[in-house]
Amino acid sequence: MKLIKGKTILSKVKYGNDWYGIDYNMNLYRGCCHGCIYCDSRSNCYHIDDFDIVKGKENALFILEKELSKKREKGVIGIGSMSDTYNPNEIKYEQTRGALKLILKYGFGVSIDTKSDLILRDLELLKEINSKNNVIVKFTITTPNDNLSKIIEPNVCVSSKRLQAIKVLSDNGIFVGIMINPVLPFITDSEEDMKKLVRLAHDYGAKFIHTYMGMTLRENQREYYFEQLDKHFVGLKETYKKHYGNKYNCVVPNAKKLYQIFKRECDKYGILYDMNDIIKAYKKETNRKEQITLF
Repeated sequence: MKLIKGKTILSKVKYGNDWYGIDYNMNLYRGCCHGCIYCDSRSNCYHIDDFDIVKGKENALFILEKELSKKREKGVIGIGSMSDTYNPNEIKYEQTRGALKLILKYGFGVSIDTKSDLILRDLELLKEINSKNNVIVKFTITTPNDNLSKIIEPNVCVSSKRLQAIKVLSDNGIFVGIMINPVLPFITDSEEDMKKLVRLAHDYGAKFIHTYMGMTLRENQREYYFEQLDKHFVGLKETYKKHYGNKYNCVVPNAKKLYQIFKRECDKYGILYDMNDIIKAYKKETNRKEQITLF
């Protein structure tokens, strides 16, 4: 794995209340090899050259420890927003595992985005962190169909494997759920698939599902996506061009109806879907403050 220089690892965020209540953001790797055909991180605005080649950061754990030791606010650190922190290189280099050990050492919480069941390797570490601070794990699952997931997310474990990982984490007391992000127009936006995915989330112990009814397309990301449509969904590129033109935010045609179905199914199974409710449910300090106020 190629290493690149990095001056900082942690960055303070201002959007935390809108995105799982995180206080800091951290990406230990740059680029991603999962090959997901829709990935927004491929966009030119992020300036990631050779996106499909994963690169590590020199002295990442040394820099991270220096930064953690100076932070007074023991908040929640988001990991994996730009590239999956559990890519295959993690098996050898253990950058994420090392970061979790430091997060535990310095008393921080963690919020992890992933598509990989490799996260189960670090189950005991997550349980230790969870005993002292807040832990939330978010698995991206875009389809309940394994054959389809192999096409749109070719280099990562299929949806059923991710659901099995959710079950293990949930059974061990980790607050875990699903991001159905994105919903691909004319590919993963069927009502039956949405119902099935919510039901499977319940069956495998997911506590929440968050979604928006569409996808983004911008420079470089759009070109790559259209190439993959030509390869796997012949003729669909023309449908996208006719329906969306050069729009950035591509909402599925049945968005309103599909979201109502999604909410109804979540309510039926007792699954959270509102961001504020999700944050409130997993944050221990929020719960403690409410108890103190009550008394």
